[in-house]
Amino acid sequence: MKRGLIACVFSTLLLAQKIQQKPNEPPPQASFGLQDSSVIQRLPESRPDAKLIGPIPRLANGQPDLSGPWQPNAIRENVNLIAAGVKIPFLPNAKAIYDSRISVLGKDDPEARCLPPGVPRLTTTPYPFRFLQVPGLIVIIYEGGSQTFRQIFTDGRGFSKFADDLWNGESIGHWGGDTLVVETTGFNERTWIDAAGVPHSKDMKVTEHIRLVDTINMEIVSTVHDPKMYSEDWSFTTHPKKLDGEILEYICNENEKDTQHMVGK
Repeated sequence: MKRGLIACVFSTLLLAQKIQQKPNEPPPQASFGLQDSSVIQRLPESRPDAKLIGPIPRLANGQPDLSGPWQPNAIRENVNLIAAGVKIPFLPNAKAIYDSRISVLGKDDPEARCLPPGVPRLTTTPYPFRFLQVPGLIVIIYEGGSQTFRQIFTDGRGFSKFADDLWNGESIGHWGGDTLVVETTGFNERTWIDAAGVPHSKDMKVTEHIRLVDTINMEIVSTVHDPKMYSEDWSFTTHPKKLDGEILEYICNENEKDTQHMVGK
């Protein structure tokens, strides 16, 4: 339960600290495909992880091997995407929802009540996740979000006619070179995209471009398409790092005593 100590209230408490965007800091940019995976940035030998970096690992079929536990390293994006420098093109209805949520310090955040974070917020929630990769299927097991999981089908199937009102949506993936492209639809409207309260509708589609930079570094570019909420698509980028350890059993609702204190302002 080491990581469980920040269970249900981390997002609301951190939001109250008002993480500020640095002056003139540009928004995160999608950089997948811009770096040749054979050119590896070497860390100084004094760094303990310097010798771990090498070319991206591959399966027998030549595909990049995403397997293993990863640390998201995206707490700023989880707490407040705008403060982290992400430009979000709100439509008026979406801006009204956002302003209402942030005005009370995000006290109604579903993740703070041990509900699933949803996609793309599972990428930023500060708990590790593990990729399991087999032919035709990639499974991601998340320590956070009530130990939820995602199935990414890579066997060529289309979206199900019955996938609707889902917390994590239905994910279909394919490989574009060394990049895993994942499209996810079929959401309910109950999840928030960050703790500040960025909303979405049931029509949201999230496209993730996932690639390995080297042995221990990953890049995930998440693009939100939701014409009911936003005037155009928008994206943010995170950089998970290989975890030196394992994901743990974490039961968010166990001995929970904090939700009653979330009163906002």
